[in-house]
Amino acid sequence: MSLRDWTELHARLHRTLRQRQLLPAHQRLLVAVSGGQDSLCLLQLLLDLRAHWHWQLAIAHCNHRWRPDSDDNAAHVQSLAQNWQLPYYSATATDLKATEAAARKWRYEVLTQIAQAQGYSTVVTGHTQSDRAETLIYNLLRGSGMEGLQALAWQRELAPNLGLVRPLLEVTRSETEQFCQIAALSVWQDRTNEDWQYARNRIRQELLPYLRQHFNPQVDRALSQTAELLRADLEYLEAATDTLWLQVAHLDRINRRLLANAPLALQRRILRRWLSQVLSIAPNFEQIEKLVTLLESPNRSQTDPFPGGAIARVEADWIVLQR
Repeated sequence: MSLRDWTELHARLHRTLRQRQLLPAHQRLLVAVSGGQDSLCLLQLLLDLRAHWHWQLAIAHCNHRWRPDSDDNAAHVQSLAQNWQLPYYSATATDLKATEAAARKWRYEVLTQIAQAQGYSTVVTGHTQSDRAETLIYNLLRGSGMEGLQALAWQRELAPNLGLVRPLLEVTRSETEQFCQIAALSVWQDRTNEDWQYARNRIRQELLPYLRQHFNPQVDRALSQTAELLRADLEYLEAATDTLWLQVAHLDRINRRLLANAPLALQRRILRRWLSQVLSIAPNFEQIEKLVTLLESPNRSQTDPFPGGAIARVEADWIVLQR
């Protein structure tokens, strides 16, 4: 790569990788490539920076079979891998996933399996600042807590000795589009991104443009920064919750006298964790608040049954779950 081809986006990514220590040198990286602009932008950037970092790169493509052109899309990505002389791995869904969440779960499972089988240390995806903003709004509208609002971490563990890294979280979708145009990359147009039956597409195509025009032209950056701040707060609260948990939780009971002295934020986190051990689904706000009320309730007070039939009851200094 010549110096004249070195763009501001190359420099930003290079700087981000160094500052955040996201993709150390000499690693084997499995890059998830859909064929869309974000993943192609990511792949080209990594290829251009490879000489500096000495990575070994490979491409993985997941075919959900959601569209009539899904097989053609996969063939297109395979052709790109051949042109770039990169190892190529693919997986095709045996059944159609009913929801975006189910498809996402399958996709990460497949990427994990490929990476482990082929000896890659890191899976890299092209999620952008715009994706982070969309995810925050989507989770906010669903009533998610801080876990949902912190949205798309820079990195997380997929499995032991296997990490997931998202190095483009400071890059907007408009920037990846411009980069692909300048680099003359052959972007595959996914028409499902224009289907408004998906809530995320309505956020992307309707809500965020409205917010940019009428409230804040830099709304993607503002929401992404909010997610970053929430992530730091979440890490602190999780550490405090772990410490308090050892003091108040005992098998099927919680010491309500000790927990009542803690801040409300920690009370809710402890009680949610405790209730999660009983319910088959994540406890909701109302269910957690029922337990918060018991912290100061008279002896023998109790809740109505939770899903599955368990009842929380006050017994002196304890809240006990009776199944």
